[in-house]
Amino acid sequence: MSRRIRLTAFAVPFTVLPAGIWRLPAAFGEGIGPAERLYIISLTVFSEILAFTAFGLIARWGEVFPRWIPFLRGRRVPMTAAVVPATIGASILTLVFTFLFTVSEIRGTTIQGDGLPAGSPSLTTGWEAAWYYFCYAPLALWGPLLAVLTVAYCKRRRAAAPVPAVA
Repeated sequence: MSRRIRLTAFAVPFTVLPAGIWRLPAAFGEGIGPAERLYIISLTVFSEILAFTAFGLIARWGEVFPRWIPFLRGRRVPMTAAVVPATIGASILTLVFTFLFTVSEIRGTTIQGDGLPAGSPSLTTGWEAAWYYFCYAPLALWGPLLAVLTVAYCKRRRAAAPVPAVA
């Protein structure tokens, strides 16, 4: 596996991390109830866990089930079991974060097409807006990076597949 593909896999969690860092202080701000706090923290942790699953596309456990998984341990992971979720994830992430986020920012609307609320980063200037974009812009790379890893995984698994004997 190439060094570039490894670096791509390591980059994926770092595309998600800044948004989590931006979101977490809001969880502990004034006027935030326990349910909202739990939601924000859970969203941040869940996003990072999803981002870390990209390592499965370069790691041994993405090709062979680990020993701790009952009934499957040591068996090859079916290629479709990794490729289908990764492809769907890459498509959704690219659509949401790359396309819809960019279009909504350019148009000055939310993803639903509504006008932006007062105080949103697009309507503010200065360091608040800069910090917001610094933290959320990397999310636009999450889907495309996952797509690159998925294609590399497919190529690597196909190249490693046993070739049937010619009769």
